[in-house]
Amino acid sequence: MSKLKTIDLLNQNLGKRRRAEKRFRFYGLISIFFGLLCLAVLLFDIGSKSLDGFFMNYVRINVTLDQDELGLYDAKDDQQLRSANYAAVIQKGLREALDSRDRKLMSLISELGSQDVLLGFLRENPDALGGQHTFWIPLDDDIEYYLKSLDDKEPFTARVTEKQIAWLNQLKEAGHIENRFNWLLFTNSDSNEPEIAGILAALVGSFYTLLVTFLLSFTIGIAAAIYLEEYAPKNRLTDFIEVNINNLAAVPSIIFGLLGSAVFLAYFGMPRSAPIVGGLVLTLMTMPTIIISSRAAIKAVPPSIRQAAYGIGASKMQVTLHHVLPLAMPGMLTGAIVGMAQALGETAPLLLIGMVAFIQEVPDGLLDQSSALPVQIFMWSDQDERLFESRASAAIVVLLAFLILMNIVAVWARRRLERRW
Repeated sequence: MSKLKTIDLLNQNLGKRRRAEKRFRFYGLISIFFGLLCLAVLLFDIGSKSLDGFFMNYVRINVTLDQDELGLYDAKDDQQLRSANYAAVIQKGLREALDSRDRKLMSLISELGSQDVLLGFLRENPDALGGQHTFWIPLDDDIEYYLKSLDDKEPFTARVTEKQIAWLNQLKEAGHIENRFNWLLFTNSDSNEPEIAGILAALVGSFYTLLVTFLLSFTIGIAAAIYLEEYAPKNRLTDFIEVNINNLAAVPSIIFGLLGSAVFLAYFGMPRSAPIVGGLVLTLMTMPTIIISSRAAIKAVPPSIRQAAYGIGASKMQVTLHHVLPLAMPGMLTGAIVGMAQALGETAPLLLIGMVAFIQEVPDGLLDQSSALPVQIFMWSDQDERLFESRASAAIVVLLAFLILMNIVAVWARRRLERRW
């Protein structure tokens, strides 16, 4: 009887354990599903808003580049090109397209954008001066937002007059308005006019900043990891250093921005909002992560590799450089690229060193004033014009694309360089 009771008790406990395991697996699946659902909602929201940033309405205008109206007689003279009266010939083309003499026709288009189109065309084709040519001109931001809100229940008409709507309908019927890919987003820099604002300067600034970050953090981080793991004696000093490295990896990024502002800008007098300063600040932020991941990669190398190298007479340096480092390099590269991806998305440290400045010129070097892509997104999201929201969403998609690309490179590098033993 006692044996049967024991078996029954075991079966009962076994059934409880199996039910508990099923519930645990179910909770895990629910958690994963909820996380993926939140991610899908976020990506859908950003992606749907970014479409308006990647595509924009343009109006087709036939423009006669009359020298007298432009006040331009030498298209190879850059000073004359910059001071030419482009508005006069564009307005004449609009009057012919709409058969109207109204002075407010220019309110339909982006004045700065139209000037940039004609200026760029004449720089590339100076011999075209005097002829008639067809141009696709970006519309004004209010007009653009009105056209994109036509599918909504309540179209945006607060800043659009009935006369402008009638002109737009006339241009649409004539086939003069098309929704095209917004190349200005990638060829222009920041602007107060959302219809011509772009991310070129921010992209170049992010590239220079990450270049400085990678060169410094990767080299210094790997050297520190090799020393701590292979050469440093185990004592209180190295224990203190290891504890502080782990603590630095958890410090909020804004603290590094304060440190960079106090040390690099105030003490050393380095140029404000320069990529070299941003790179130094992000180096301090990412270096602990790279050191920790590099040490983990070195620890993962089997002791038999070292013992075999010592057995054939290799020195300490030869063992480290010729055997341990090549086997640990895939993990080191993975940690470095993940650290770079983290640095690419940081905003707070860059704000504190002045990279929030309004920059229209593309930086030519590490010491020029510059912005960065996450800072550009932050600035656009704080603007009043509604069209900046779609530009910010498009810039977020570009940033996410770079982050995904960097992670793909990390996985590829790990598999490419990984060695089996």
